[in-house]
Amino acid sequence: MKINTPAVFSTRIEVRFADLDAYGHVNNAVFFTYLETARTKLFLEKFIDFLDRGLFFLVVKAECEYLKPIGLSDRVVVSMKVVRIGRSSFDIDYTVHDEGGTTFAAAKTVMVCYDGKSAKTVAMPEDFRVHLT
Repeated sequence: MKINTPAVFSTRIEVRFADLDAYGHVNNAVFFTYLETARTKLFLEKFIDFLDRGLFFLVVKAECEYLKPIGLSDRVVVSMKVVRIGRSSFDIDYTVHDEGGTTFAAAKTVMVCYDGKSAKTVAMPEDFRVHLT
C-alpha cells in the first residue's frame, strides 16, 4: 500500500572526526550509520512497546545515492518517512541534509517485521501498521 501523506521524522546527527575519511569528508559507509541512528531514535520514541513485545524491524535492503560530501563542520539532519507498507515489510525513504536546504544524500531501506521469539518474519500487527501512517 502506498502512503499518500507520510509523516516525517527528523533528527540531528553529530558529525564526528572519526567519521571522516582520508579526503576529509564523511566516509560513504558512515552514511548508513547515520540512517541507523535516525531509525533507532524513531523506533525508541514511537515503537518501544513493540520492541518490548519481541517484535523487531530488520533491514533487508539498503541503498544510498550520494549527492554531496559532508564535512566536519556541516550540521547534518536525517529526515525519514514511511512510503510503502506491505504485509510484513515497509519502506523508509531518507534525506540526509542540512537546515539550509543542501541535500547530501537520498536513501532507502526495506524493513521486515521479525518475531524474536519464533525467529521468523511475521505479518505486521495491525496496531503497528496504524502507527506507520
